[in-house]
Amino acid sequence: MRERNSYSFMPRYFIHMAYDGADYHGWQVQPNGKTVQQIIENAFTTILRENISVTGAGRTDTGVHASFFVAHFDTSSSQEIKREQFIFKLNRFLPPDIVVYKIEVVPDEAHSRFSAIYRTYHYHISTIKPLFNRNYAHFVHGILDTDEINRCCDFIMKSTDFTSFSKLHTDVKTNNCKVMHAEWNSVENGYLFEIKADRFLRNMVRSLVGTLLDVGQGKLDMEGFVKIMEAKDRSQAGQSAPAHGLFLVDIGYEEF
Repeated sequence: MRERNSYSFMPRYFIHMAYDGADYHGWQVQPNGKTVQQIIENAFTTILRENISVTGAGRTDTGVHASFFVAHFDTSSSQEIKREQFIFKLNRFLPPDIVVYKIEVVPDEAHSRFSAIYRTYHYHISTIKPLFNRNYAHFVHGILDTDEINRCCDFIMKSTDFTSFSKLHTDVKTNNCKVMHAEWNSVENGYLFEIKADRFLRNMVRSLVGTLLDVGQGKLDMEGFVKIMEAKDRSQAGQSAPAHGLFLVDIGYEEF
């Protein structure tokens, strides 16, 4: 919790937003490369005329999209932001591939990342060569064995250690995640993978999708998938699926 004092109090706001990640090196500011956080902070700093630091609910990788994303910021202004007018100005200032839908005041202990209790991702697969949605779906030829894939999804929900599906040399303290839901469904002209968990490791969803595609194409069975999970070795898992099919679609919070 941040300190309050008798001289100043910085209101905290949650930002509800979305972005097309195709032209960005992910959410988090990078030394070399345009990021969503960088663009958002620049917009808020310019309009509010003070140095604004924005904290996101997570770190999406290069090329990954978010149809729903939450971030928070503090401001030194004691006047509550006129939200509708501010959002209008903000969206005019932001590029076309980033949009802010809502800004709300939250308690000072609320944190966009650490207060989140779950996150949900979708991965889109097209079985016909995509044209207008080619930046938002991964093309896979042929029919996949969804029954065998969903057997693996059942095992995913019973597992906790996802070391085999994590990017190497990250700074996290644990590779344990609680997966609440994992399911692979047939949709029109393709497939949709949905996964919900309390947290995700870097590259976890894409490496899971790549390995599950091996299962669906008959290159790997469930027993082989279980061995990969139990090996706790990233080199045993399949190739990561491309970033452009992945969307962060929901983030859940307790009521403040």
